[in-house]
Amino acid sequence: MTLTIWDLVFVGVFGGLAWYFFSGTRVRELAVAAAKRSSELADVQMLDQSVALSRTSLSRDGKGMWRIWRQYRFEYSRDGVGREVGHIIMLGPRLQAVLVAESPTLH
Repeated sequence: MTLTIWDLVFVGVFGGLAWYFFSGTRVRELAVAAAKRSSELADVQMLDQSVALSRTSLSRDGKGMWRIWRQYRFEYSRDGVGREVGHIIMLGPRLQAVLVAESPTLH
């Protein structure tokens, strides 16, 4: 049995997709934990206890290495009735930012 170049390409592409899926699963778990922690610190209720991937791209980290940049969205409530959207930004497995909208001020 001999391997052709197309066999190697197929294995490489399949391996890359498997790596992307499994690393993405771990990063998503880290994003859920960050959203829960941020919700507790902000004294808001995280709704649905999950995050959803909303954007992805490539970006360089502080050392100049290419990493996968992911933005997740989650929903939270300040009063238990309304829903607001927050965002978690991850660069590789590292948390970059938690973005939560300011509460509106009524005068």
